[in-house]
Amino acid sequence: MRHAILGAGGVGLLIGGALAQAGKQVLLILRPETMEEYPGGVHVESVVLGEFDVDVPASTRLDRPVDVLWVAVKAPQLDEALRLASPAVAPDAVAVPLMNGVDHVARLREVYGDLVIPGAIRVESERVGPGHVAQASPFASIDLGPPAAMRGLAEGIAAELYDAGLGCTVRDGEAEVLWGKLALLAPFALGTSALLQPIGAARDVPDVRALMCAAIREVCAVAATEGAPLDADVYTQALLGMPSDMRSSMQKDISAGRQPELDAIAGPILRRGRERGIATPAVEELARRVGGSKAV
Repeated sequence: MRHAILGAGGVGLLIGGALAQAGKQVLLILRPETMEEYPGGVHVESVVLGEFDVDVPASTRLDRPVDVLWVAVKAPQLDEALRLASPAVAPDAVAVPLMNGVDHVARLREVYGDLVIPGAIRVESERVGPGHVAQASPFASIDLGPPAAMRGLAEGIAAELYDAGLGCTVRDGEAEVLWGKLALLAPFALGTSALLQPIGAARDVPDVRALMCAAIREVCAVAATEGAPLDADVYTQALLGMPSDMRSSMQKDISAGRQPELDAIAGPILRRGRERGIATPAVEELARRVGGSKAV
């Protein structure tokens, strides 16, 4: 398959570098200012994949047909990024978002129609320099939630990722994938961002730990109304078992003075909770501590 990566941050560079190292055709789509400093290749430092350098071509817009368009931008930059990847250039390409939250899927379908396979990635990975990505977590796993008619295509994409050394599971639907990630991501991101500390330090603060565990139950209650029955105990154990030094991308964005994905992560939970009569006080309080007026 031919792959294009829209969003060359921690996730995009990791996916693009891994696929290119496995011999797949990969194109990075970069903003002009990023293109100016791009060295022409990707340097990967990964707990999962090891350390390597690989040449990866880049362009300031999608300029050739591809089979898979990976969308790995932050939610606030999505509309700007989509202008760089016109569906007219690759009308048969399937868009696979690896973004936080759930609302981006509807936006992508406005642009790419039915050719969207929602995905989710669980990883701590960040861009630490031009074309340089560091992946520190002991895991890097991807879930895909295709419509039934696209399951075969999703399995083909999963096989490409497996060849590149990345685990990928094809689930039965997008609700399980998107809300399954959010059930762990929301308390993790909000708790670490409220304190600007790694998850271990956040767990050590009793009221933050209690709020994070309560937030998991709230997300699972909302997820059930979306057709995604989730076991809150499973996600609670996952939160409590995270490596103590793990930091969320939201925490890193706030520390670096960048706009955090607060609305993308907390917003869907709070809005759907209000619409469906499900109380979400823990998510609301954590969002408030992060600076959550925009999310509520």
